[in-house]
Amino acid sequence: MPSLLPLQNHSLLYTITLLTSLGFLLIGYDNGLMGGLITTPSFLTTFKYPSPTITGLIVSIYELGAFLGSVLTSLFSEPIGRRRTIGNGVVIMVLGAVLQSSSYSLAQMLVGRVRADQNISVVVCMLLTTLNLGIFLAYWIDYAFTQTYTSPTSTISWRMPIILQCIFLLPMLLLLLIIPESPRWLAAHSHPQKSLEVLTRLYSSRKSSSEINALHQQIVKTVEAETSFNTGSWRDLLHNDEIQSQRRLLIACAIQSFQQLGGINALIYYSTTLFSTSLNFSPHLASLMSGFLQTWLFVASFIPWFLLDRVGRRPLLLSMIGLMSAIMAVQTGLIYNVENQTSIARSCGIAAAVMLFLFEGAFTIGFQATVWVYPSEILPLRLRQRGSAVSTACNWIFNYMVVQVTPVALHNIGYRTYIIFAVLNAVWVPIIYLFFPETKGLELEEVDSLFAKHEFVREGLVAVVGSSVSRSHESWEDEGESGQGRLEGNGKR
Repeated sequence: MPSLLPLQNHSLLYTITLLTSLGFLLIGYDNGLMGGLITTPSFLTTFKYPSPTITGLIVSIYELGAFLGSVLTSLFSEPIGRRRTIGNGVVIMVLGAVLQSSSYSLAQMLVGRVRADQNISVVVCMLLTTLNLGIFLAYWIDYAFTQTYTSPTSTISWRMPIILQCIFLLPMLLLLLIIPESPRWLAAHSHPQKSLEVLTRLYSSRKSSSEINALHQQIVKTVEAETSFNTGSWRDLLHNDEIQSQRRLLIACAIQSFQQLGGINALIYYSTTLFSTSLNFSPHLASLMSGFLQTWLFVASFIPWFLLDRVGRRPLLLSMIGLMSAIMAVQTGLIYNVENQTSIARSCGIAAAVMLFLFEGAFTIGFQATVWVYPSEILPLRLRQRGSAVSTACNWIFNYMVVQVTPVALHNIGYRTYIIFAVLNAVWVPIIYLFFPETKGLELEEVDSLFAKHEFVREGLVAVVGSSVSRSHESWEDEGESGQGRLEGNGKR
């Protein structure tokens, strides 16, 4: 379906940016939404005071819907294109929001939560800070309604925050009518002329015709090169071809899984519960501190804007994940003192609250700054949609697992819950150090040469994307002693 308005240059760029921003704002809003509602009197009354297991199910089933959406995306989005996939997802999410906000039974709430996120994972990350803005908005909107409508019968305290997500969804439907399809998708689906037209609309004020044509030819030739190496089907995700598609899929899935298993969404989804259960804060203070915590997450997310392309992906990942592990180890001892009401319990409670702020800051600087960028950079062009969908499915299924078990773990093992996250984050550091290559400064089409098994393959790719790829590969091989160079060595063996 052609776009209704022929937007060009900055107006087109701003419209695309707005669409993706709304998508990630919505993800953030939904991430933060239920954490501030599940402890309110009216929510507990409506759903008959659910057990920790049922509470975990109410919150986490949203992630299960997202996982199913990722699987469906991987199967159907490549043939129908990005615009139609996003549009279908937005319609499903509107229906889910209506079902949730009108719920009077647990079954209806669960159905609404599953349907709410069936396709949101297809939205490509451009402005990660907007995700944290969504979390920030959700917690403060929750706080406003739950503190205003405190009666156990005032269900507006949780119904209104849920339906407000439609504020982000409806504009997305309108924006989809005026933006074109992705030029890379068009080139990969036998529409090279339309691909060139979109690139011209996007860059005509900033690039000359020859530069636009060169960019278009680079995209087209990269598609042709990857097709010649048989890297365009589902089967190619499951074996190591000339550009190591399987290895690259495993890396993309690993980084998404590591993020969730590190424990961030245990904090984001259950920060109010953590403050009240682990730190013994009053309900009002727990809600207030949760709002401050997610405000800090939003503010801290501006920091990687200045670091990601200056410092690189690997240094941020390694340093911040190591810090996250140390914070969780310290948190274990602090919560132990709080739970056992030792003589230093009060000071340990204050310190434990500070640790939550430090953990979320380290996460957004190191993990969040890369986890949505890295898979799309590391995957081959013709497999990027399918591979990204699979890696995103890993993100959501492990998100579901963590969010499901967190309230149960806090209820049954208390402070020991934090030991699990400390150990897992410690394990990620050597894996990333040894097997995750740096992609800073590389074009999406240039990464193939990093993974080329044989010299003739690399030479063919270099001929497509230019000599900068060769220089990037040589620079990466020079880091072989640090572990990155093992990728090339393993390929030759």
